[in-house]
Amino acid sequence: MKLGVMLFYSGAEIDIPMRRILRAEELGFDSVWTAEAYGSDALTPLAYIGALTKKIRLGTAVCQMAARTPANFAMSIQTLDALAGRGRVLAGLGASGPQIVEGWYGQPWGKPNFRLRDYVAIVKKILQRQGPVVHEGREISLPYRGPGATGLGKPLKSILHGNPDIPILLGTFTDVNIRMTAEVADGWLADSKWMPSTAKRFSGLIQEGLSRRSDGKTLADFEIHGVLTVTIASDVKQALSTLKPQIALYVGGMGAKDRNFHKDQMIACGYPAEADRIQELFLAGRKEEAAAAVPDEFVDQQALIGPPDRIRTRWKAWADTASWGLKGLMLNRPTDEAMELMAKLAAG
Repeated sequence: MKLGVMLFYSGAEIDIPMRRILRAEELGFDSVWTAEAYGSDALTPLAYIGALTKKIRLGTAVCQMAARTPANFAMSIQTLDALAGRGRVLAGLGASGPQIVEGWYGQPWGKPNFRLRDYVAIVKKILQRQGPVVHEGREISLPYRGPGATGLGKPLKSILHGNPDIPILLGTFTDVNIRMTAEVADGWLADSKWMPSTAKRFSGLIQEGLSRRSDGKTLADFEIHGVLTVTIASDVKQALSTLKPQIALYVGGMGAKDRNFHKDQMIACGYPAEADRIQELFLAGRKEEAAAAVPDEFVDQQALIGPPDRIRTRWKAWADTASWGLKGLMLNRPTDEAMELMAKLAAG
């Protein structure tokens, strides 16, 4: 099982834990991941990290599709890959949600499934440099021929001879889009959706999508990465409670009331009444009560929490999901102690 370090996006100030990242590289960690919402971007920190490291892979989980055109995304990732050393970039991409797409980027939410298909196809054409890029898609076309076009646009081929094999991974939530991810991309960013209790179901969706491909890619060479929180603590119940405010934030307030993918995930895990109650409390401004309403069991099944012996015992169930296609787990902002323990457990 390959391990990664998930940094997410910054708060009010950027603080890149380089000492910890360098230690992760020494321990044999496979990757370090960044993200973006509506503050810091995901790519710039990786350029900085790549300059100070030697081999750890550099992943985005995720770059928001609305933030960049397909061509700009392709330019950015192939430039990063060339500067850091060929073969180090994992290009994670996602649609985000309608609140950010329309509220931050000023773009229509539209049909993300069609847009993701077009986006990935264009990025791959740019990276592969098999000719000037032409694409006639449902949502995106190159050259542009729509309203306001001059008619002077021409197909172009990347000047930079970049790495054609940069893997494109999609962070998708719905069953339809997870199948589509396996059909068009090189990997799936499962985030916290992947757990021992859900691995079989999600693996099935991925394999359905892979069956639609014509390039022979199978589950064995498809990259699935999940996110895992590891908290070493003697008081399990107290440690569980410290993770609840973030879960309440995402289930209760990360998205519109009738379109919240994180709430949908909690419902799919068997907690429909609890998800409704958390959202109700959070949107009413009762955030502490919303956090208290998160069930201990829901937190515990998506994390490794407790003394080292408890974590060691429960790790086996996570490691066993490699049989369903999991390639790596990003540790959610791990402490030094958690990194050291997990490096030993992952090494067997």
